[in-house]
Amino acid sequence: MLTDLPLDHVRTLLVAVDAGTFEAAARILHVTPSAVSQRIKALEQRTGRVLLVRSKPLRPTDSGVAVVRFARQLAWLEDNARAELGLSGPGAQAGGDGAGAPVRTTLSIAVNSDSLSTWFPEVAARFGPESGACFDLHREDQDYTDELLRAGLVMAAVSSSPKPVQGCVVRPLGRMRYRAVATPEFVRRWLPDGATAAALSAAPVVVFNHKDDLQDGFLRRLGRPGTGARHYVPATDAFLYAVEIGLGWGLIPDVQAAQYGQVELVELTPEQPVDVPLYWQQWKLAPPLLTEVGEAAAEVAARRLR
Repeated sequence: MLTDLPLDHVRTLLVAVDAGTFEAAARILHVTPSAVSQRIKALEQRTGRVLLVRSKPLRPTDSGVAVVRFARQLAWLEDNARAELGLSGPGAQAGGDGAGAPVRTTLSIAVNSDSLSTWFPEVAARFGPESGACFDLHREDQDYTDELLRAGLVMAAVSSSPKPVQGCVVRPLGRMRYRAVATPEFVRRWLPDGATAAALSAAPVVVFNHKDDLQDGFLRRLGRPGTGARHYVPATDAFLYAVEIGLGWGLIPDVQAAQYGQVELVELTPEQPVDVPLYWQQWKLAPPLLTEVGEAAAEVAARRLR
């Protein structure tokens, strides 16, 4: 049973996965890297399973994911118990003497880059110091955030998948609408006869990163594969800037264009916007604070998304 496992070893595994290396985990736990390694080896012997891939960064195996999830949920339960008992936790002590301070709860949440740079910070801003919430936000493509949730690396995620991860609940947030845009100069040079499927396919395009399938998916719906030069720009503000200076055409979310756009861009296919549905996923076993964050996310998304 998981409750038979040495809890200090379980916590050590969680810290090692979050920190990424034995050395970083050792600094957090105030022990030696050797002690971290020995605790995890002992835990693996106790479970009879390999729990950690010794790579950089460290990665949990499928068996390790179950233990990491248990460790994270255990930390939540401890925080909740401390809060109900009016006791200060380690987080509160780190901020001062802990007297009268709220117990701090670190909320690990995976958020896609476009949401993280536009509407999601408004969600986090609703939870001031008095709430005890500390946000540990992980940036990932919306098609992959649920993988972090499945691996136990985060407690909740803004995801494009309506199918709940095992042990999670899901609720719709809304649709983020993207539009294919480019500068007038780019259109004159690369799309003189209009934004036909053939012309867009051959024109330079800006892509967020190698996981980003948004532009290629758009071209596939037009019936053509992308054959033009592609530029990978893995930062939301830099992506928009790259389109604004004419590096290529790209799909920009309405909420970002309204918030940050500085250059007049031409919409290439006004009748064919791309809507990406977003969902909030979180573990079923979650502290009330995380549920409150999910409710706030749904409220903000209802105003900022479609």
